[in-house]
Amino acid sequence: MPDKTEVVIKEKEELTPKQIVERLDQYIIGQNKAKRAVAVALRNRYRRLKLPSEIRDEVAPKNILMIGPTGVGKTEIARRLAKLCNAPFIKVEATKYTEVGYVGRDVESMVRDLMAVAINDVKAEMEEQLKSSSVSIVEEKLLDLLLPGSSDTKKATPFSAMKQTDSTEIQIDLNEAKKIIDNENNQAEKNKSDSSTKEKFRQMLREGKLEDREVELVVQRNPSVPSMEIIAGGNMEDLENSMQGILNMINGGSKKSKKRTITIKEARKIITEETLESMVDREKVGDVAKERVEQSGIIFIDEIDKIAVHGESSGQDVSREGVQRDILPIVEGSNVNTKWGVIDTTHILFIAAGAFSVAAPSDLIPELQGRFPLRVELDSLHKDDFKRILTEPKNSLIKQYTALLSTEGVTLKFNEDAIDRMSFIAEDVNSKSENIGARRLHTIMEKVLDEISFEANEHKGEEIEINADYVDTKIEGIANNEDLSRYIL
Repeated sequence: MPDKTEVVIKEKEELTPKQIVERLDQYIIGQNKAKRAVAVALRNRYRRLKLPSEIRDEVAPKNILMIGPTGVGKTEIARRLAKLCNAPFIKVEATKYTEVGYVGRDVESMVRDLMAVAINDVKAEMEEQLKSSSVSIVEEKLLDLLLPGSSDTKKATPFSAMKQTDSTEIQIDLNEAKKIIDNENNQAEKNKSDSSTKEKFRQMLREGKLEDREVELVVQRNPSVPSMEIIAGGNMEDLENSMQGILNMINGGSKKSKKRTITIKEARKIITEETLESMVDREKVGDVAKERVEQSGIIFIDEIDKIAVHGESSGQDVSREGVQRDILPIVEGSNVNTKWGVIDTTHILFIAAGAFSVAAPSDLIPELQGRFPLRVELDSLHKDDFKRILTEPKNSLIKQYTALLSTEGVTLKFNEDAIDRMSFIAEDVNSKSENIGARRLHTIMEKVLDEISFEANEHKGEEIEINADYVDTKIEGIANNEDLSRYIL
């Protein structure tokens, strides 16, 4: 079986920039410049992996800075990109971090969070691979719960196996010998009966006839053991986690167990999890996750414009500059201590995004600007874009709401004029108040379908037509009143 990392790399190589854009088009409307930029950046990372090692290490990732108003697809592009390439991905907000020495999260925690995501992903993949191997083990454990003692029957010493060395030294009482022979025969019969019963239960278990049978199961939980490397690392966040782990061990011992009465269906799930947990090679999980993070990890830093300093810096602005200075070495490439080992951030891809409505990209410190050589401006959304967003993507809002109400037996039918009307209102409200892009459509759809959603159980089996007049009756009064629309839409 090929190594999992090799499989992932092979899958990535099949996606050309054009194919990446086509996949993104299924979920994101417009923004072709941004899609092309991220597709090329991603493909260049795959190309780098095919280079000789002496050249590969010299090729740095081309970090991207996305500039555009909220709700136009910046986050969605990064999120979908990560799913396409099966890469470790996290989204963080620049405003959540503080300069070293201040109360709050330090910027290195974004790398630790990325590593945690990778660990969970790799562990889940390995457990999926081992699931078929665990079925027989889980089945035996379930049978032991259903038939206590069936697996550890005591075998009596066979009479025929007794060694008689000297008739003068060993005197065997005939009655005692008869008892031994009878016990041996009884044990053989019992084993045969137990085996037959166990096979019958095994067949019933496989046929799903025992799913609701209740059994007693002792659930054991192992508290995480802190590493001395972490305790000595000097990072406050890791130190707190380590101390908490030590307290858990002192208070609860090495294992915590609890007896529960549950159904076979629930027991199968718990036992499967415990079995897979014991089968997974933790060291391999850490090694594969570390490799993925260092070679294909993606960190999306949102609201980076909020830490840009416009004009002269003073007070809080100084702290914002400090956050930029702390982010810089991570983006440039540095070693970050985590509880899974030291992570080199040199080849992690960073995608930053911001509206830059007040500050400009040039207000970032020059060194940080230089670490984001690719800049793409995302376009504001208009009526035609909103119309496409409502209908075209795989996860379009109309498809979502239609599916939700179909669970209540209600069929929604959106007319073309209704879609046009909602698109026009979204553009109009965005132009008159804060422009929140496609997120405005969520609010409008909720207002339009509020009554239907509330009374859905009363309309079971009905087909409800949504047209322009219906949309107007629900939100026209709000949309036309600028003060109301500002607070409601």
